Amino acid sequence: MNYISVENVSRAFADKALFENVSLGINQGQKIGFVAKNGYGKTSLLNIIAGKEQPDSGSVNRRNDLRMAFLSQEPDLNQEQTIEEVILASDIPTIQIIARYEKAMENMDDADAYQKAFDQMESHNAWDFETKYKQILSKLKLDNLSQKVGKLSGGQKKRIAMAIALLSDPQLLIMDEPTNHLDLEMIEWLEEYFKQEDYTILMVTHDRYFLDRVCNEIIELDNGNLYTYKGNYSYYVEKKEERLEIEQTTQEKAQQLYKKELQWMRRQPKARTTKSKSRIDDFYTIKEAAFNRRQEHQVELEINMQRMGTKVVELHKISKSFGDKNLIENFDYNFQRGERVGIIGKNGTGKSTFLNIINGDLAPDTGKVTIGETVKIGYYTQSGINIKPGQKVIDVVKEYGEYIPLNKGKIISASQLLERFLFDNKKKHDFVEKLSGGERKRLYLCTILIQNPNFLILDEPTNDLDIPTLNVLENFLMDFPGCIVVVSHDRYFMDKIVDHLLVFNQSGEITDFPGNYSDFRAYVGTTDIALEKETVKAPEVKAAPKPEKKTAPAGISREDQKELSRLENKIKQLEVDRKKLQDSFLDESIDPETMTENSIKLGAVKEELEEKEMEWLELTERLGV
Repeated sequence: MNYISVENVSRAFADKALFENVSLGINQGQKIGFVAKNGYGKTSLLNIIAGKEQPDSGSVNRRNDLRMAFLSQEPDLNQEQTIEEVILASDIPTIQIIARYEKAMENMDDADAYQKAFDQMESHNAWDFETKYKQILSKLKLDNLSQKVGKLSGGQKKRIAMAIALLSDPQLLIMDEPTNHLDLEMIEWLEEYFKQEDYTILMVTHDRYFLDRVCNEIIELDNGNLYTYKGNYSYYVEKKEERLEIEQTTQEKAQQLYKKELQWMRRQPKARTTKSKSRIDDFYTIKEAAFNRRQEHQVELEINMQRMGTKVVELHKISKSFGDKNLIENFDYNFQRGERVGIIGKNGTGKSTFLNIINGDLAPDTGKVTIGETVKIGYYTQSGINIKPGQKVIDVVKEYGEYIPLNKGKIISASQLLERFLFDNKKKHDFVEKLSGGERKRLYLCTILIQNPNFLILDEPTNDLDIPTLNVLENFLMDFPGCIVVVSHDRYFMDKIVDHLLVFNQSGEITDFPGNYSDFRAYVGTTDIALEKETVKAPEVKAAPKPEKKTAPAGISREDQKELSRLENKIKQLEVDRKKLQDSFLDESIDPETMTENSIKLGAVKEELEEKEMEWLELTERLGV
């Protein structure tokens, strides 16, 4: 059954076309994830489909009796009402049916009205609504319904809007970044809820695990074209790679044909026959295909940051409370060089407070923080960047630094850094106020990185970033040689970046867990411990082994374990890189220039691989592994 048909829809913003002649259909049972880069008009397209905005051209046809709910990034709620008043004032059909039934109960003399109200209760299964109502509010942690909306955080408002959307029992649910501001427990509950409930879904989200576990179809808007993948996110990644390989082959063939036709054009035939004019027209089509290059950039930076001393950041019995709320109690911890720590816990357990204490923005109630002399902290906060009217993107970054020093005396300029984080030449010279929310977050990241810190603190760095930017950031952080401390609700990001977790709970206790987030969920699942419990006891290292890594024998320090793990991961990556480069020489269409470049890269990879293998061998011999 077709719910919505989108036909040749276009939308432009100022002088920029967001999308042109986009067509798609939404049918019953589909759970669609919509993927595109920031600034490509994802939110605009959702608003047009939901009827919140009108397209510049084209049409959207909706089924007449379609029940539809729309969850926007920034919910528009009455600030003067309480949570309960906002929910009851919404046009949730079941609430209206219950209200009519209660009114009919008060006037039993009108038998027809009562029977009609009773039949509606039956047909909409409204008798069970109270149970569903309480379950959803409880899972979304909306317990105090008498709170005024105007006094709530952005995350709490988002949860109210989510509750209203779910309680409205829609056939089609359209959501723009539904997991933003939700903690990990809520996100996982929502995943299970969508698996069980018979919703048709269209959503934009950067949460790749959420896309993987909820969606059965991915639609991507890429370079003005719409591509459909009949599977989840993992399927999309696999098939997109295949599509790009085909596109690359097609472009290479077009380039070869272009060279041939260019020679013909240069001969300047004097007599222009109908056939030659047709060939001239075809030449320009071939030229466009040959030079239609994808604007993709890989971050390959060997940063030459200031070397850390033996003392990095030391926390000595720090405690912090706000009123009666005890967030951190007598916590000791010494960060090591190259450490990658993820911080998880429910909202309100003190994660951001902990980061502010490390950075010196907030003093602990007791205890002290010691920062090593060689440590340079870069702190990415949730508040984002301050926009100055009339300022251009490149000037914002240059305020913080002109370049980052690389190994072997090379540098990367502010302009080059922006390019690697997907700002093209035109965008670099745009005014900052013209950027989308995600682009501003990307720019903010660049202002932190251009300062060349060796200790990165990242508080929800993935919020509002699109998936291509997340891939760029992850590639950068995978090669980052300094310390990383990150708070994020993005489980995919955490699994890829961190080595171990600090788990915050409601009582002020912080537990060090030896593994990434998926390891942690596997552990708490097998030991019957959940995030909502007050205490999470630290497991033995062997209780949550990483399948790809050897378990280090007893007696080896944590720093040595991490160094061994880092070397093993680096060797695996270099072996993959070597295999790709070697396979590239088997491609008959490879041009001499690319072959030379790949040959140089292969030599460098082999050299680094030998170096890392020798380091690994020396370390294992020293440790007796």
